[in-house]
Amino acid sequence: MDLSFSAYERCELCPRRCGVDRAAGDVGVCGETGQLMVARCALHFWEEPPISGDAGSGTIFFSGCPLRCAYCQNHEISHEGAGLPVSPSRLARMMLEQQDRGALNINLVTPLHFAPHIVDAVFCAREAGLSLPVVCNTSGYERAEMVDALAGVVDVWLTDFKYADPDLAALFSAARDYPDVAASALVRMLENLRERGGCRIGDDGRMLRGIIVRHLVLPGYADDSCSVLDRVWELCGNEVDVSVMNQYTPNAVCRAKGGELARTVSPEEYELVLDHADELGFERMWWQESGTVSESFVPPFDNSGVLGPELG
Repeated sequence: MDLSFSAYERCELCPRRCGVDRAAGDVGVCGETGQLMVARCALHFWEEPPISGDAGSGTIFFSGCPLRCAYCQNHEISHEGAGLPVSPSRLARMMLEQQDRGALNINLVTPLHFAPHIVDAVFCAREAGLSLPVVCNTSGYERAEMVDALAGVVDVWLTDFKYADPDLAALFSAARDYPDVAASALVRMLENLRERGGCRIGDDGRMLRGIIVRHLVLPGYADDSCSVLDRVWELCGNEVDVSVMNQYTPNAVCRAKGGELARTVSPEEYELVLDHADELGFERMWWQESGTVSESFVPPFDNSGVLGPELG
């Protein structure tokens, strides 16, 4: 797969393959042109323990998103274009700044519609002394070819698996093909992980290489959550960690529309999904205690850490 900057000229980086000339300034389905946009660069302490630990994960939030879910908690950056333009050189310097802050890893959040920039920046940062594992924090809606192309760039996949039901994927993400696309991408992540020797955990408990499959339980759709877990188990068994999240927080759009997505997940719904995960046999599973639903999980997209010097 071509991950040179010319890939923006007829963009097919994501499964939507919109074909827009982002290099010329046209806007793709992701909401972005070929100009790299970043909304926040800071330590983050609310990821799974193997990612955040006690020191924090060095997160870099990118503007735009190819999936653009109706209930997105990061609506400000995924739908509304918050962020500032930066160069690949500045992005590389951000990674080194996170390393200097003591981050456990470099956590790239929804980055792959900017994959050419990501590859360039990671290689430049590594040449300049970056030694941390690189985490790709993705919706799971990725081309399998993209996963293969990033085999030498990404160390840890922190990937969502949002839906098992195509109708639900169409309703909330306008992506009826999401279940099959996410499954194909996950299979390639696992194949690449096996080729590198499998999961690797450091002495401090942080994940140096591996896969964590996240699933956010949606209110009213616990049955689909169980079906998602069925599919992940079928594809991966215990070769991956699973994170079953209870942090769904209705955004302003969902609250205004009403319906199931205007409320939070009930304790009964969440417990049903956790029980199903136990029944399947997942051994490395992360979950959230009751009371974790909060807008505090959404960081302020105030462009913290974005502006600064280039890589010298």
